[in-house]
Amino acid sequence: MNKNIKLAVAGAVLALSATANAGIIIPAGDWTLDIGGNVNTFATSTRVTGATVTGGGIYGSDYHTGNDTGAKNSMNITTGLLPNYLSVSGTTRQNDLDVAFTISINPGTSTIQSGIQNGSSNQENRQAFMTFGDKSWGTFKLGKDIGIFAQNAILNDMTLLGVGRGAGSLAGNTTTTGRIGSGYMYADWKPQINYTTPNMSGFQATVGISQAWNAWTLQGDSAASTGRGEGSPALDFGASYSFSGDAMNGKVWTSATRQRVKNFTGITSGADDSAYAADVGANVNVAGFGLTGYYYKGEGIGQTHQLLDGFDVSGKRRDSDGGYVQATYVLPSKTKLGVAWGQSNLDQNGAADIQGNTKDELTTVGAYHPLTKHLNIVAEYNDAKHEVSGASSGNANGEAKAKTVSLGAILFF
Repeated sequence: MNKNIKLAVAGAVLALSATANAGIIIPAGDWTLDIGGNVNTFATSTRVTGATVTGGGIYGSDYHTGNDTGAKNSMNITTGLLPNYLSVSGTTRQNDLDVAFTISINPGTSTIQSGIQNGSSNQENRQAFMTFGDKSWGTFKLGKDIGIFAQNAILNDMTLLGVGRGAGSLAGNTTTTGRIGSGYMYADWKPQINYTTPNMSGFQATVGISQAWNAWTLQGDSAASTGRGEGSPALDFGASYSFSGDAMNGKVWTSATRQRVKNFTGITSGADDSAYAADVGANVNVAGFGLTGYYYKGEGIGQTHQLLDGFDVSGKRRDSDGGYVQATYVLPSKTKLGVAWGQSNLDQNGAADIQGNTKDELTTVGAYHPLTKHLNIVAEYNDAKHEVSGASSGNANGEAKAKTVSLGAILFF
């Protein structure tokens, strides 16, 4: 099984037996190929109540928008936070170097109706990278893969094998949104060049650069302004320490990112500036109990996708922070039960900032049962809240809620 699929499963702290299994191994001359991935599908029911949301980032559509009134109910059959995944990896040892590659395709399950009995869904290509190095001095990675900042936040989120938020509004997408924007930021899948140290008694660190993102500032529902990030790659850093013993195992980590943002276009004023963020987290497992805690803080980084709404319409950075706590327990039947709560905050820059203060919360209760070695049944309840205060000029204030019940399965191979 592809390394990042293994990380995703293990990082979700679900301790399912599928985590230890490789995919389909094929010897091919000097190479060893590994074909692996997952398929997952969930039936979801979402009920939205509360205020109409305008703006609110890309996830404002999780709630009421436009002329919506009263309660809104929706049912979907969709992929969860993990997309469907088909990954091909290859490894070889040449000239005292471990050389490898990974390429993946990621189709969604849900569809958008585009005609009678005719639906379409999105597809992503999240990974296309190569690595080379040696366990004695470390590894270089070049290509597209999961970002360094906030990577461990999503890999340790139990909704990774479930649904989280977004099931009621993202039909046709490859995934739902899990806890993204309600406890951590999206690590995303970035073009990057980085170096990772060898494992030194459980400690590893990664440093690198990644493709600069544009900084988007939403104004109401449709108008947007952008600050360009080209010519200045993001600087990324991550470090972790993993430990294990007879009775306890876990991981402590931190990561950071910084990017220069140039020449705001369409904003009344503004000059070159920087967006940056840092985080810290830990996961500990003892005698069937698991506990995860995480916190991040940034300026100009935004709340959901990196650099989305990180600057106000005058080009000034907006402060943001958030985090989540999560507790799990494995029953004698191998079923894992979990409960988690998280929140993300994006602060207003005074009365001149028309976007106002934004707060998103998500409470999750889940059950994850390994029906077979590779097949897992998942049931979740997610209670999401979105609150905006102090907004003006077409950005509505108030609180909206979205409650989602989901039941489905995820199969790893």
